[in-house]
Amino acid sequence: MRNIIKSIVAVTIIAGFASCTDEQDLKYANNTGEFRILSPVSGDAVILSPDTPTNPGLSMTWEDMDYGTPTEVTYTIQVDKSGDNFDTPIDLVTTTNTYVTVTSDALNGASVGAGLTPFTQGGLEIRVRSTVGTTGSEEKFSDVITYLVTPYSTDLPKLSVPGNHQGWNPPTAPRIASSAFGATDYEGFIWLDGGFKFVAPDAAGNFNWGNPDWGDDGSFSGVLALTGESDCSATAGYYRVRANTTTLLYTVEPTNWGIIGAATPLGWDNSTNLTYNATNKTWEGDVVMTAGEFKFRANGAWTINLGGDPDGDGSMNYDGPNLSVAAGGNYHVVLDLSNPRQYAYSLTAL
Repeated sequence: MRNIIKSIVAVTIIAGFASCTDEQDLKYANNTGEFRILSPVSGDAVILSPDTPTNPGLSMTWEDMDYGTPTEVTYTIQVDKSGDNFDTPIDLVTTTNTYVTVTSDALNGASVGAGLTPFTQGGLEIRVRSTVGTTGSEEKFSDVITYLVTPYSTDLPKLSVPGNHQGWNPPTAPRIASSAFGATDYEGFIWLDGGFKFVAPDAAGNFNWGNPDWGDDGSFSGVLALTGESDCSATAGYYRVRANTTTLLYTVEPTNWGIIGAATPLGWDNSTNLTYNATNKTWEGDVVMTAGEFKFRANGAWTINLGGDPDGDGSMNYDGPNLSVAAGGNYHVVLDLSNPRQYAYSLTAL
C-alpha cells in the first residue's frame, strides 16, 4: 500500500517499456558555446530520492557571458534528455548570478518531464542560456554537459481494466495499482459487469489497445494469458480485483461494504450497511453515530477490513487501527475505494 518508494526495485514486465541507459554506452555532450559551464562536468551523477526533496540535486557554476558592454545578464538553465538536441528544452531556473543550486525535487520533475525513466540512470543534457534586457535579446548559449540522473517516481504503476462495465475503452477504464514501482501485484476496487481485460500503459503512460494486455487463459480458473483470447468475466457487482503480471494469476472478490464499531448503531457485533453510489464510485450512508471507535469491513466479516493509516502513506490500511469520531450525531459516511491503493473515507455531520 505504500506510495512512497524508498528503494530501487527490479525492472519488471511493465517497466520494460523503457530501456536502461548504460553509462558506458552514453555519449557525453561536448558541444562548444559562447561561454563555459565550470561545474559539474560531463559524467557527474546524482541519485535522487523522495525522502530528501529539498537536498541539492544540482549545483552549477559558469563563466560570465561578456556582451562587450556593462549590462545585467539573465541566465536560464535549460535541460533536455540526452540525444534530443534541445528540441523541446525545459527551463529549470532563471537567475542573474553565475551559480545556482537546484533542489532534488525540482530536478526530479524536470528529469521525468524530459523523458528519463524513474529509478534508472539516464543522461540529462544541460546548457545555460544568456540574454540581456527586459525583452531577452542577444540570446547566447554555453557549452553543453551531460549530467547522469537517476530520478524517482511516487506514482504507483497501474493497469487499466476495460470491459463491458464501461464500454471496452482502455483510456477511460478504472485502474488497479501495484504496491510499489517495479512491483507487479496490482489491486483495486471496481464495479464489473461481464467481460473485462487488463491493459498496460505504453512508454508515455497511455492506455490503449495495442499495448500489452492480459485476458483469461481459457481455463477460467484465475490464470492470465498475455494477449489472451478469452475475456475474464464477472457477474454484475463491486469487486476487489487483483492481478499479477509476473505470476499470471488474478482474482475478483465480490464486496459489499459497511461500517462497524462502538460508534455505530449495531456496535462491534454487526455492520451497518452502506450503499454503492455508481455516480461517485463510493459507498455511502447516513448513520447515527456516538463518540467512539469504528472501522469499515466488507461482506459482514473481518476478512477484508480497513482502518487507520499508521504508516502515513495517505491510504487506509487493511487491518489498520480503529478509527474514531469525537462527537455523536447524524453523519453522512463516505468510503472511497475508487483510487487504487489510496483508500479514504469521510464523515460529514448532517
